[in-house]
Amino acid sequence: MPSEHPGAEAAEQAAAMLTAVGMPRMPARVMMALAGSPDDGYTAAELGERLGVSAAAVSGAVRYLVSMRLIHRLSRPGDRRDRYDLADDAWSGMISSNAPLYDSLAAYLDRIADDNADAPVSAARAHEIADFLRYLAERMPQLTVEWRAQRGGAEGGAEGGAAGGEEPSAG
Repeated sequence: MPSEHPGAEAAEQAAAMLTAVGMPRMPARVMMALAGSPDDGYTAAELGERLGVSAAAVSGAVRYLVSMRLIHRLSRPGDRRDRYDLADDAWSGMISSNAPLYDSLAAYLDRIADDNADAPVSAARAHEIADFLRYLAERMPQLTVEWRAQRGGAEGGAEGGAAGGEEPSAG
């Protein structure tokens, strides 16, 4: 039975993938539902109806996603209900914002390796992972800048670029 919502089956599958890699289930479902939202977004009630969940479940998920700057509230004149949609550059921002996490993990892996000097193969593996994480921390912000520049050239500076000219922080 086809859904009345565009991409509903693919959205649920994508949400399951995000959940499998650690994103909380309901925020993942809300985020993927918003990927197939109408241009004016969804209200919390519409999200609840689309997902078959309570308003409380949607409220918690929306609060989480807004705090992560992955979605944003849309206000419409004359309508007291907030609408929600994906934030521009949500994905690139989410990925590049992990750079400080990669640096911290690298430092811990180096400490683990240093404390495990009696196991040179294991220690070398931990140092290699740390080096890779530091590489990611260094490259992710630059990759985001390169991607935005490419998108700006491909779209003639259309909405695909960064809002307000902000560049991601390197941490």
